[in-house]
Amino acid sequence: MTIQDDKQRLRSQARARRAEANAALGKAAGNAVVAQFEKSIVVPPRSVVAGYWPMRNEMDVVPLLQSLQKRGHRIVLPVVEGDAALTFRVWKPGALMQPGPSGTLHPPLTAGIATPSVMLVPLLAFDAKGQRLGNGGGHYDRTVEQLRAAGTLLVVGLAFSSQRVDALPTEAHDQSLDWVITERGATKFG
Repeated sequence: MTIQDDKQRLRSQARARRAEANAALGKAAGNAVVAQFEKSIVVPPRSVVAGYWPMRNEMDVVPLLQSLQKRGHRIVLPVVEGDAALTFRVWKPGALMQPGPSGTLHPPLTAGIATPSVMLVPLLAFDAKGQRLGNGGGHYDRTVEQLRAAGTLLVVGLAFSSQRVDALPTEAHDQSLDWVITERGATKFG
């Protein structure tokens, strides 16, 4: 069995766990994440913060994005364009969203672009070392690697506490998280 086979098996299990957690906790978990984030992480004033538009039972990040935007941070959402690193378009609450590949939603091209110094990322599973298991497209890994090479970047995974696993198989291209925030608390890595 290869690492890719292990990851695919884990993805299937993790999707089921995340769906169960979302069904049980839903919006309450998204609101709890705001409180956990705000008491654990200091975002420099007027930072550009990348979020995501939640899909397929991902942690609802919208309450956190709204809170960060009210605090004066510029919020951007990712745009998937082929196999390239993600680009980020400016988002404001109530903004019109456009469909993207694989069910994603993002602001229109007219919203403008910006490069984040903080990234809030979805995940299927995370482990005690700060490794993240995503959907397998590699978009976040490529983007985090590129942005870290260009300067300082804080990467924060958002998850339900039940998404934690003992250990994840990793490959050379896998990028680790700096933090994970769940409805129950915050964990810093490294």
